[in-house]
Amino acid sequence: MSGGLAEAARRATDAALSAGATEAEAWAEESTSRQVRVYDGDVESLSDAGGRGVGVRAFVGARSGYSYGTDLSDGGVVEVAEAARRAAEVADEDEYGGLPDDSGTAAVSDLASPELAGWSTERKVELALAVERAARAREGVTQVENAVYSDAEGSVALTNSRGFAAGYSATQAWAYASAFAGEGAELMTGLGVGLGRDPAALDPEAIGGEAAERALALVGARQPQSRRCPVVLDAFVAASFIGFIGAMLSAEAVQRGRSLFAGREGEHVADPALAVADDGTDPEGPASAPFDGEGSPTRRTALLEDGRLLTFLFDARTARRAGRASTGSATRRSYRSPPSVGTTNLIVEPGADDLDGLVRIAGDGLYVTDVAGLHAGVNPVSGTFSVGASGRLIENGELAAPVRELTIASDLVSMLKAVRAVGSEARWVPFGGSVKAPPLLVAEMAVSGS
Repeated sequence: MSGGLAEAARRATDAALSAGATEAEAWAEESTSRQVRVYDGDVESLSDAGGRGVGVRAFVGARSGYSYGTDLSDGGVVEVAEAARRAAEVADEDEYGGLPDDSGTAAVSDLASPELAGWSTERKVELALAVERAARAREGVTQVENAVYSDAEGSVALTNSRGFAAGYSATQAWAYASAFAGEGAELMTGLGVGLGRDPAALDPEAIGGEAAERALALVGARQPQSRRCPVVLDAFVAASFIGFIGAMLSAEAVQRGRSLFAGREGEHVADPALAVADDGTDPEGPASAPFDGEGSPTRRTALLEDGRLLTFLFDARTARRAGRASTGSATRRSYRSPPSVGTTNLIVEPGADDLDGLVRIAGDGLYVTDVAGLHAGVNPVSGTFSVGASGRLIENGELAAPVRELTIASDLVSMLKAVRAVGSEARWVPFGGSVKAPPLLVAEMAVSGS
C-alpha cells in the first residue's frame, strides 16, 4: 500500500474534524488498469488507465455527507473534507448512521502478485493473441469476435476518527474470448474466460478452447418441445443465479421490502445439497480484502446451510437498524461513492458429482449453458422468473442435440428447493459480481419451446 495514500486519508479525516464534523472517515485509493484487444492476429487496441482520489464521509450528529476529489494535496483534501461537512448540514437525520462500532482487519494474504510487474506489454499482447489462436484453431469456428487480456493493480487506505487506519494492495488479471461457429442464421456463440492474480495464472489454450467448444456445441441448435423436466445449469449459469440471489440477501434489500427472503431467516428455503457462503477472506477471491468498505474486518458468512437461510449481509447501518452485528459487507465501487451493503465472494460448496454425473442423474432433461435477460426476467419480490436460454438436451443420461430459442421458468425458492445435486468442479465466474460456482442439477423446471 502507498504510504502517500495512508497519509492523504489521515489528513482528510483530520480536516473533516477541523471543519466541525463530530466523526469522519476517509477512503483513498489509486489504481492502474491495462487492456489488450486483438482481432484476426493483430492488435486492435491497447489501453492504459489510472486514477487516484479520496472520498470523505463527514458526520454531524445524526446527519452525514459525502464528497470526493482527485487532488491529494493538502489544499485538495481540505476542500473535499469541507464539502463533505457542508453536505452533512443539509442531509436528513439517520439514527442508524455512523462509523462501524467494531473496526479491524482480517488476515488475508497474497492479494497482490509481484509477478504482474514482470510482464511486459509485448508478453501480454502475445497472451491475448494465443487466446485468439486457440479459439480459431478449432475446426468449425468461423470467427473470433473478441479476444481480450486485461489486468489491474490498486491500493487503498482507510482511516477514521475512531483511530482505525489500514490499507492493502491487490492485483487481478483476466482474459476472455468470444467465438462463433456456424453460418448466417445458424451462427452460434461461445465464451471462454479465465482469471487470476497475474497473467501467469491464465491458460490461453484453455480460455480460447473453451470459447470454441461452447460455440461448436450449439451448432445446429433447434427449438425443443415444451415440457417440465430436470435441468442442469452449467457453472456460468449457476453463478448468474447465485449472484442474483446474493443481492437479495443484502439487509438493505430486505429492510426496503425488495427481497423475497424478508422475514425468512431460519426457514428452509433450499435443498440441503446447496450450501452458499459469502467469503471476503478467500485468498483466490477477486473481491477479497482484509477489511470492508467502512473498516469492519471481512469474514466468511454462511448464508444457506442444511437448507436453511441463516442470515443476511449487514453493514454498520443496516446492522444497527436490525439490532445485529455487521457481517463486514460494506462495499465500495471506488472513492467516488460511499459504502453500501453488498456481497464479496459468493461461494457455492462443491458436491460429489462431476458434470457427467449430474447429466446421468438427470436422465432426460436439459443442460443450460447460457441465459439471457436474467436481471430483467426475475421479480425480486416474488422471485418468479422466465428467461431465454440455450444449451443441450439430455437423453438417457447423456448430452444430446443442441437447443435454442427456449425459456426456462420457475420461482427462485422453488428452484432452490428443487436442487438435487451440486457439481464437484467449481470455478470463479466474474458475471454480476464475484461468484465461485459448480454446475447445479435442478429436479424440475418449466421449459417452453415449440
